[in-house]
Amino acid sequence: MTDGKRANPSKKRPNIDPDFVRELAELLEETGLTEIEVEETGTRVRVARQGAPMPAYAAPAPALISGAAPAKEEAAPRGTVIASPMVGTVYLGPAPGAPPFVKPGDKVSDGQTLLIIEAMKTMNQVPSNISGRVVEIYVQDGQPVEFGEPLMLVD
Repeated sequence: MTDGKRANPSKKRPNIDPDFVRELAELLEETGLTEIEVEETGTRVRVARQGAPMPAYAAPAPALISGAAPAKEEAAPRGTVIASPMVGTVYLGPAPGAPPFVKPGDKVSDGQTLLIIEAMKTMNQVPSNISGRVVEIYVQDGQPVEFGEPLMLVD
């Protein structure tokens, strides 16, 4: 070949900056995304996380088949679900190693901080929009969350 390219393109290694790949991986962690892909001047870089922790949700109730006896019905949890207002990483306490803002059984008032969501290196307090008692917390400290994802139940 006269253009200076190697005869075996499968052995050609693209010039990818490892620091750029690390920055993309950090961006995944900061935003809670599971994958990101960037293409520039013909070089494509894809960074993905595997095995991201997922919160345990109850499976939806199966539809009843006509004529079948209904299964023992469990009482639906009473209360208000506090949902994530953004994509980010949840922190249950104000600092690493600090006690959480709230625990199941704690009474909360309208406007009280329940947890923090870090998004794009900004710490965002998530306040309660009702007064009541924390019934259940659906997320763990340091867990990535999506917009609208249930965070906790307040009765």
